[in-house]
Amino acid sequence: MVWEGSAGLYMRALCVALYVALAASFTQPRDSEFTFILPAGRIECFYQKTEKNVSMEVEYQVIAGAGMDVDFSISSPQGVILYTDFRRSDGMHTIDSTDEGDYQLCFDNTFSKFSEKMVFFEVIFDSPQEGQDDWSQMVPPEELLDYKLEDIRESIESTWNRLERSVQIQTVLRAFEARDRNLQEDNLWRVTFWSATNMLVLVIVALVQVYMLRSLFDDKRRVRT
Repeated sequence: MVWEGSAGLYMRALCVALYVALAASFTQPRDSEFTFILPAGRIECFYQKTEKNVSMEVEYQVIAGAGMDVDFSISSPQGVILYTDFRRSDGMHTIDSTDEGDYQLCFDNTFSKFSEKMVFFEVIFDSPQEGQDDWSQMVPPEELLDYKLEDIRESIESTWNRLERSVQIQTVLRAFEARDRNLQEDNLWRVTFWSATNMLVLVIVALVQVYMLRSLFDDKRRVRT
């Protein structure tokens, strides 16, 4: 009976912990990523809603387009420009403590009149961990089973953080892969074009040389009768 009471108390505490974690996950802003086409001579702005006192990290990369560069800026909900990049192919900025409201992320391609750009960016949030130790005090240490709730919580948090970090790294690597592939395709087209041009020039020069050599040995004198 003592074991059943401890197990029931343990399960109730675990359910409360999971409920708190799920509620926190729904109230906090979610990480996001997006890939879009930025036309020539255009500015595209995106708005990200944030809560107060959370950490927001913004990373972007230009993965296709002539020059592989754009202008970038981040503005606060009050309209203050926090970060600005000029003619950059990639960048990363972190806001340690955000204000509540909508942050503006703008990508500028007005300096390019003919070439559109493909841009990838992601927004990552890291909220402060508050009140996580409160639920672990609901069960006295002597009534726990084989494992402590604190150990389980730390193990789950460590696994979750590593999974999130793995997803972020894989997303960035996919963006790098798309950018390298576009560069290789562009370079392949240039190499093929100039190789064909050089081959055509060589053929024309060879034909001209053959014609000139034949003209040198051609006897144009007429035989008199």
